Amino acid sequence: MIDYQFENQGRSRRAAVVLSLIWGALLLGLWIIDLSPYIAAAVFAFTLPALWEFIANPRSTLSLGERHITWQSLRSGDTVPFNLIDRVRFDTRLDLSVRITLILVDSRKLRLPHACVPPHERFEEELKARGIRTERHHFSLIG
Repeated sequence: MIDYQFENQGRSRRAAVVLSLIWGALLLGLWIIDLSPYIAAAVFAFTLPALWEFIANPRSTLSLGERHITWQSLRSGDTVPFNLIDRVRFDTRLDLSVRITLILVDSRKLRLPHACVPPHERFEEELKARGIRTERHHFSLIG
């Protein structure tokens, strides 16, 4: 069986566009409507984590082998054999992001880091092809 590989990097065109739009809006606000520099600085401060991720460009990966799932992000990583996985739960959140949780046979839960989460439709197909049970939950407020 062919391995499934997913890689995500912190540096993306979307991040560059969003940062540029926010900073452009702040500059326009300062110039055109005389936005308070304190308010502009506060909003700018909220963009600093995104700027740091863009500069550092952390790499996150997820792979499915024949007998295990492996993921690695900046802060965590693990390998879980398929025989320890009871099912994989896909939770669609209110912001339309998907949270993926591995529910193990001993009832423990391992949540995949958001940076490692691949496109959920294809990932679910790959899991089913390997005989792993999946379940979908849409728009739940509690986990």
